[in-house]
Amino acid sequence: MGAALPDYPGTMPAALEDAYAVQDAAIAIVGAEVAGWKVGRINPPIDGIDRLAGPIFAAMIAAADGAELAMPVFRDGFAAAEAEFLLRIAGTPDPDKTSYTIDEARNLIDAVHVGIEIASSPFPGINEHGPTVTISDFGNNNGLVVGAPIEGWRDVDLDSWPVELRVNGERVGAGTTSTMLDGPFGAARFLFEAVVARGIPLAPGQWISTGAVTGVHPVAIGDRVEATFDGRLMVDCVISAC
Repeated sequence: MGAALPDYPGTMPAALEDAYAVQDAAIAIVGAEVAGWKVGRINPPIDGIDRLAGPIFAAMIAAADGAELAMPVFRDGFAAAEAEFLLRIAGTPDPDKTSYTIDEARNLIDAVHVGIEIASSPFPGINEHGPTVTISDFGNNNGLVVGAPIEGWRDVDLDSWPVELRVNGERVGAGTTSTMLDGPFGAARFLFEAVVARGIPLAPGQWISTGAVTGVHPVAIGDRVEATFDGRLMVDCVISAC
């Protein structure tokens, strides 16, 4: 069972570069397959950087198949759920390319799904100390629920899709990606540029969780979470303990 950490273990990183160094070291220590990346917002931006990234480990990714799906969080730690558009990487980005347009980023995607990101940390105060602490703890990711694919996504205006998130049947958030910087494909653009700068290769089939559309919604063990996209595509899970 995952144990909570009431205090941050060590010195909190002061700069984004320091935070990513901690993240890189933690990924190496865990030694598990990274099958995706979460992208979140930094608000206000730091030195012009308005997003952050964190790994999603393969063991923490689950496909919604109609059965009740349990997604773990740290008991007595931080726990939240987020409705997100998920992008699947089609090919390996050029390691020598350091800048992308939105269209170039979109061309490296071969599928878009609806989904739920599970944010959880053993440190309950993770979101109270700014983005460097969040980055240092895997970007506060603890799982990903991959829902249905969006058919014909290349011809769809995802920014116009209404998204809702409910916890135990109560609507706790609603929104669209029109308020999320430059949208889901902007999140992909950011990630492609950021991983090159860190010397991290991306691989076909990896997922990009592109940011919380309706906000970051606290959850507790036993809660049922349901996200609805465009009033017709739904994905859900039940929150369990690590």
